[in-house]
Amino acid sequence: MSLLWKESLIEVDWDELSALYKAAPLGDKSADWLKTAFSNSMFRWFAFDDCVLVAAGRALADGVDCSYICDVAVLPSHQGKGLGREIIQRLVEQSKQHRKIILYSVPGKESFYKKFGFKRMKTAMAIFKDQNSALAQGYLIES
Repeated sequence: MSLLWKESLIEVDWDELSALYKAAPLGDKSADWLKTAFSNSMFRWFAFDDCVLVAAGRALADGVDCSYICDVAVLPSHQGKGLGREIIQRLVEQSKQHRKIILYSVPGKESFYKKFGFKRMKTAMAIFKDQNSALAQGYLIES
């Protein structure tokens, strides 16, 4: 597997990225939604295998205080080959000047992120557009 890593948005096929998120599976995110999200992110990485987009991830960051790593996705055919780990490592490295690096994971995948030094937060809270769905999927704890 010979991968090409890119940070630039110039050659991104947003429909291909949308298909990647659906296949990963990380939800149904439209091409327009992803273009807006990635364009507004300070850091982002895309991995291509023979010109096919196989992995992506991004971090929202303010440059000093907080970097939030999100939307890390790997095509199922390429999962288990270290691509997710590589994206996280690249985003953490780019974010290291921030006072804190935050992420939230798909429920059940927390142990993967512990390998990078991430620890559970006691005070993290969220408001989701669809609170009931987030509760059902295990992202929120009923209080």
